[in-house]
Amino acid sequence: MESLWEQTWQKPNFPALEGDRKTDVLIIGGGMAGILCAYQLHCAGVPYLLAEAETIGGGITKNTTARITSQHGLIYHQLIAKFGIDKARQYLAANEAALYAYRQLCRTMDCDFEEKDAYTYAIEDRGMVERELKALEKLGFPATFADKLPLPFPVAGAVKFPNQAQFHPLKFICDIAKGLHIYEHTRVQQLIGTTAVTNHGRIRAKRIIVATHFPFLNKHGSYFIKLYQHRSYVLALKNAPDVNGMYLGQGQTGMSFRNYKDLLLIGGGDHRTGKQGGGWHKLRDFAQWHYPQAEEQSHWATQDCMSLDGVPYIGPYSASTRGLYVATGFNKWGMTTSMVSAMLLSDLVQGKENPYAAVFSPSRSMLHPQLALNGLETVTSLLTPTPKRCPHLGCALKWNSAEHTWDCPCHGSRFAQDGTLIDNPATGDLKK
Repeated sequence: MESLWEQTWQKPNFPALEGDRKTDVLIIGGGMAGILCAYQLHCAGVPYLLAEAETIGGGITKNTTARITSQHGLIYHQLIAKFGIDKARQYLAANEAALYAYRQLCRTMDCDFEEKDAYTYAIEDRGMVERELKALEKLGFPATFADKLPLPFPVAGAVKFPNQAQFHPLKFICDIAKGLHIYEHTRVQQLIGTTAVTNHGRIRAKRIIVATHFPFLNKHGSYFIKLYQHRSYVLALKNAPDVNGMYLGQGQTGMSFRNYKDLLLIGGGDHRTGKQGGGWHKLRDFAQWHYPQAEEQSHWATQDCMSLDGVPYIGPYSASTRGLYVATGFNKWGMTTSMVSAMLLSDLVQGKENPYAAVFSPSRSMLHPQLALNGLETVTSLLTPTPKRCPHLGCALKWNSAEHTWDCPCHGSRFAQDGTLIDNPATGDLKK
């Protein structure tokens, strides 16, 4: 079940750590966010090391649909209501800056970068689209209304963001990682202050950036209750239409569409990790009905960390941890937010102010309805009798028959049928 991106790149190789090291900044995690943090620090002349437990791009990054956009669903009217116009404008500006940074970097790269318009559509509720357009007008963004889309079903309306982008994420990583100080197969097993104990030695750093998708330190920051994980599925179809843009249905379960070369990528079937959902079955039924001539070329699934309020957590890990920083809770927008994380954290670790720090602060209020839902899920799972328990915090694991994995509904850890760890926050395999 390799993603399209895995099938169409040449993976670079980096050595494992040998012995102890000292550096100014240690980055833990070699996905898009970690690699971009390393690149930013490299360009700034800051001594750094990146430690990746397996291989770069081998975690969540390889399974993205690879859209680079400041359009994150119909979010801006919600941001204004929750945080006010100023912070909503900061969020938009940060993601537009990230899009611009990708655009500049990709000019000299062979990473299949293409500028495309992005659309978020509503099937029935045109009012939601109109509210979003009014919010964007307040923020000064040139979004427009559309109701005729090249999709095989009618829509009530859509918000169009012009000049967004898509690319090949692993080709991008392969290029940008050249010359960076990266150690693969170097798993951080423990943090003692800002000293990382790995399977190949210790790394003593002044500051540490945790870019491991789901943060692995439980006793700080309350990420085990501030985050949950969400799975979604993708089909790559041949002999399907060119939709000439990027399209997303409103809400967490909305279907997405984009092309890559002669393939149409359809995403959807979403559900909370450890719960039931449509999966590939839903997508295959849709494709057979609407694109009967299409042929499936590949399929894969991905997993996203969801925050309490729809905004990522980027900044100091917690109020009680000095020299420790985090980037997590990307809410299905990992490519754009990875660049936001790199720009923001590279400033913070150098002692510089960043104009976007306040809106992404991990220490902001946790008082949102999702907090109660996360807590209820955890309590229910802890009280469920089953021999298969997640080593992260002891929740009951659920069997995922579509992917043949053991999944944790509390925090999203996943394990192969034989107990081998697939996705964090768990840090080890299931006990035999």
